[in-house]
Amino acid sequence: MAIGGTAVNRGIRGATTVERDVQEEILDAAEALFREIADKNQIEPEQVVNVYISMTKDLTSVFPAKAMRRLKGWDKVPVMCMQEIDVPGSLEKCIRIMVTAETRLKQEEVRHIYHNRAVSLRPDLAGKDSSCKSR
Repeated sequence: MAIGGTAVNRGIRGATTVERDVQEEILDAAEALFREIADKNQIEPEQVVNVYISMTKDLTSVFPAKAMRRLKGWDKVPVMCMQEIDVPGSLEKCIRIMVTAETRLKQEEVRHIYHNRAVSLRPDLAGKDSSCKSR
């Protein structure tokens, strides 16, 4: 992965799903997704402007931002949780993450990460540089 040029702010997306509205399941899924987003895009806490996390209306047992607080060094990063728009027929039990970070990655080098049933949200990324995998 080529890194070069001037650092700019980029949005890095990801999504995952859980099977149940259970606190630990949500936190584990959010943490795994966030860790992979940070790892694949070589992002450190100091580079992050903010993180937005949304969940579908059927997930209410915990704020997924709590998962980031379990990670060393990420406790000062501004995070906001919100409810996803309730579109009829949309993917259920879904957690989405948007990280805004300063990076030297070019737009086409950014790795967006999709786990579990959320891979259906971006079939155009399956098999490309981004990580789309069912677990």
